[in-house]
Amino acid sequence: MKNISINVGFGFVEALSVAFIVLKLCGIITWPWFWVLSPIWLQLILGVIGLIAFVIAVSRIYEDF
Repeated sequence: MKNISINVGFGFVEALSVAFIVLKLCGIITWPWFWVLSPIWLQLILGVIGLIAFVIAVSRIYEDF
């Protein structure tokens, strides 16, 4: 049997999101929730764009076959 390990890290976007949420809940920043959660939205949007680019690239590669 192989040992499978999954490392789930706490990256920059997650840390920034938590920091913004804590600052908002403590009343230090008065930004709208849209901007407080913007690092999460940005990461999601970039992921979708990357997925679309991947699908387009694969479809163009297999178009020739």
